[in-house]
Amino acid sequence: MKKAVVFGAGNIGRGFLGQLFFESGYETVFVEAMPAVVELLNKNKVYPLWVVSDKEKEKFEIRNVRAVCAGNTDAVAEELTEADLAATAVGVGNIPKIAPLLAKGIARRAAAKNSRPLNIIICENLLSAGQTLKAEIKQNLPPELHNYLDEKIGMVETVVSRMVPPVPPEIKGREPLLVLVEPYKILPVAKHGFRGTIPKINGFLPVENIQAYEELKLYVHNLVHVVCAYFGYLKKCSYIWEAVARPEVRKILEGTLKEAGSALIKKHHFSKKELGDYSADLIRRFANKSLGDTVYRVGRQPLRKLGPRDRLVGAARLCLDFGIEPENIIFTIATALCYNYKEDEEAVNLAKMISEKGAGYVLQEICKIKPAEPIYHAILEEYGALSCHSER
Repeated sequence: MKKAVVFGAGNIGRGFLGQLFFESGYETVFVEAMPAVVELLNKNKVYPLWVVSDKEKEKFEIRNVRAVCAGNTDAVAEELTEADLAATAVGVGNIPKIAPLLAKGIARRAAAKNSRPLNIIICENLLSAGQTLKAEIKQNLPPELHNYLDEKIGMVETVVSRMVPPVPPEIKGREPLLVLVEPYKILPVAKHGFRGTIPKINGFLPVENIQAYEELKLYVHNLVHVVCAYFGYLKKCSYIWEAVARPEVRKILEGTLKEAGSALIKKHHFSKKELGDYSADLIRRFANKSLGDTVYRVGRQPLRKLGPRDRLVGAARLCLDFGIEPENIIFTIATALCYNYKEDEEAVNLAKMISEKGAGYVLQEICKIKPAEPIYHAILEEYGALSCHSER
């Protein structure tokens, strides 16, 4: 049986990669920092995965799994020595932590004269993730192994779009390894990142231009998600599915899809049918009540999401670059300025910033939008028209 070593046994590791590798006939070895999770995986050799939708709940068992502690560097390196695939799903901030482990395993492969390529499937929410991870690994490798890294180790960027909601505490107490997922399980992977033959993995979609799919995720999926979160919050919705069902939210949602989709068609030459099918499927997925996804989870960290290259301002600028007026996106940026949920530290800081220095300050300092730009005044006008100045 072929072996995949997956760094991170969390939502994406177990809820996405573990399923795809199991269905493709691989043994999956998780590298995990939490000893309790390692112990359970090694004891059970299996974990439950439920695919939930409004129509049904399908229960699966993901088998052929085990785990090693991330702190046991020799054990991790040994697993990598003969691995057929590796993958990361640890979060961007943990890339520097796993790079030495990967480097040690790569060095051991080289010492064992393993000439087979090792492709690392990088499931991290980071543009140019392959370059970042490779640079970190290279820092931990002696110079004489840099050629081996270049020739034998593939850095495969991906676009992760599967939604994995939290497991309710009362269920998690009974099933500590349970993962809930939506039915969608397509993983675009960058063709150019592979070394050797691209493995046949269920759910993998090899694409020539991974940047196009990264922007599709950020400027359509992520963007429309926060339309539901921020406008839904103003409409007193608690769940994303509630927001999708509100006609006034749905109108902005569909307008946003049209604006961002038109820009991406112009930039990356997606077909209208492909964007239309993707958008319609996205609305169906967001309307899935069984996910139990909240506006608070999707809307969290508004200061980050208001960044100059993130889903809101980045999408607005993309539209402007291609001569498309981003009216609905401008409105959504205004609703984001209203997100003052008191359980969210960034939302509290955002509200304080606006109270003390004004919304224009946020546009200039956080969004990097200058007062000389028409979009600056358009956002402030929409913001001023919203009744959003009280906490929930």
